Amino acid sequence: MSQPIVIIGSGLAGYAVARELRRLTTDKAVVMVTADHGGFYSKPMLSNALSTGKTPESIINGDAEKMAAQLNITIYSHTRVEAVDTSNQSVELSNGERLSYSALVMAIGADQVRLPLQGSGVSKILTINDVDDYKHFRDVLVDKKRVAIIGAGLIGCEFANDLSATGYQVDVIDISPQPLGRLLPPEAGAYLQQKLEAVGVNFHFNMTVESVDQTDTMMQLRLTNGEKIETEIVLSSVGLTPRINLAKKAGLLVNRGIVVNQLLQTSDKNIFALGDCAEVEGKVLPFVMPITHAARALAATLAGKPTPVVYPAMPVLVKTPACPTVVAPPESGHAGEWRVESNGEGVKAVFQNNSGSLLGFALLGQATAMKNELATKLPPILN
Repeated sequence: MSQPIVIIGSGLAGYAVARELRRLTTDKAVVMVTADHGGFYSKPMLSNALSTGKTPESIINGDAEKMAAQLNITIYSHTRVEAVDTSNQSVELSNGERLSYSALVMAIGADQVRLPLQGSGVSKILTINDVDDYKHFRDVLVDKKRVAIIGAGLIGCEFANDLSATGYQVDVIDISPQPLGRLLPPEAGAYLQQKLEAVGVNFHFNMTVESVDQTDTMMQLRLTNGEKIETEIVLSSVGLTPRINLAKKAGLLVNRGIVVNQLLQTSDKNIFALGDCAEVEGKVLPFVMPITHAARALAATLAGKPTPVVYPAMPVLVKTPACPTVVAPPESGHAGEWRVESNGEGVKAVFQNNSGSLLGFALLGQATAMKNELATKLPPILN
């Protein structure tokens, strides 16, 4: 009997591969190993769960037992893969077991970046990377009113909107001059800032946090300009770093992420990676749509039909109801310029090269209605 396909990780990427594989074949044994409870949920729902009335418990669609039965797979929950033995095609588990594999899928995600800050309150800084983190955050929120968010990127803005809309006083600090500094041209950033400020978000731009100190029941943030912010909770949301240590320890090629080709194959032909941990042909894309495309392609490969992943243009919907926003940023290094049209109802920004070809866009407010029309004109991200 052939050895099972082993999937490390029970996030969206891991479950998407298992689900797509089951659509293609019912006879391949699949084992999933996960360090957490193994429940299936949509991680993007965490950043707007407060205003949508979702509790941490209601976000989980199925526990490990239900998912194992539904997908006809074996799930080891609360179990870590300590090491990968590539020569014997096996993994060593934290419970002492060894599992052999015919193919190994690394869907191990990414960690929240933690800034090297000073102060007595640094250990109290929260990050939200999974539903357990979110449950802890919700518990800490009880009887609190003031939250400071470090980072005005996509997730930071989504949490800021969600918290402000549910009655919290929110301060957001970022080294950029505007929200979504890496995704929007200045005019669009100013529009988003205005709309979020209108629902109560206080921004502090062009600076970062130097220290976080605990003072009785409050936390005090000292910014690089000397300003001090008093708050009750500090949430850090400054980006993700792919989890590469397990792959590195196994001797696999790593860079920013676990390096894979278009078959999502690592430097070992029997080991694959996808999702937030993977660097696909030089691209790290920690979003839902790339995971969906990658899972579909990888499942076909694992089922016996080698299928390279193809990424079409994949606009990202930012969950900021105060200012509906869709972004399809141009790839870094591409020559061109932003052309912006704006009025009180929205902003349409398109990034074009010298010949007028569309390479990216940002749509805010009513302009988001143009998403589908513009998306068809964008070049694929990977073909």
